[in-house]
Amino acid sequence: MTKQKLLIQSLRLLFVVALFTSCNNTKKQPDLDENNETHNQHKDANHEKSSHATHGYTDKVTIEELTKRFESPERDSIEQPQKIVQFLGDIKGKIILDIGAGTGYYSVRFANEGANVIAADVSDQFQDYLKQRIEKNSIKNIELRKIPYDTPLLKDGEADIVFIANTYHHIENRVEYFTKVKNGLKTNGELIVLDYFNVDFPKGITAPPMKMRVSVDQAVFELKKAGFTTFEVEVNDLPYHYIIKAK
Repeated sequence: MTKQKLLIQSLRLLFVVALFTSCNNTKKQPDLDENNETHNQHKDANHEKSSHATHGYTDKVTIEELTKRFESPERDSIEQPQKIVQFLGDIKGKIILDIGAGTGYYSVRFANEGANVIAADVSDQFQDYLKQRIEKNSIKNIELRKIPYDTPLLKDGEADIVFIANTYHHIENRVEYFTKVKNGLKTNGELIVLDYFNVDFPKGITAPPMKMRVSVDQAVFELKKAGFTTFEVEVNDLPYHYIIKAK
């Protein structure tokens, strides 16, 4: 073999080795599915981060838009609030703390039944909206209470009923939080929890991601640790929500 041919073969061999090494050292790029998964995880993380403050919506959504959703006929059909009022029984003259009162969807209904309602929320915007609603409709038996994330701001033995709708799953450190709720109830006082089943909702109805929801069993387990001992659970009255009465 001539020196010229040997040199050419050597150069070819070096090129192949260099190409092979370059391919192995190239960082693997995520495929389309991986990019989608990362995007979805990021989106879920942002939802969880913002939901406790604004009922699952970002601050880009206006109060007007939220009011349309929270006071919509679609919500009426899903939650059937008249059944909630019936479930509570005679509430005339009772003090009800409505945690996560929002636009007053339940607070106003309870007030119309003669209850003395404390409409509590972490959002200044919702409190401002509800203040205007109360003044516009001359409602005398609703008191506003701005609360922080980690406490219901209840005095010991202050409330006959603590009501929390679609908000239980947003609460962090729930055992600690609902221990405070328990202490804020009068003797024989009741906690009423309304929250979501792990089922798909109809199109047009906003609900939290499945992984954020709290099952009935988990909620009862946590409330037992918070000091509640007696439970009445209703899973048949509503198509997409369960109701827990705890004492």
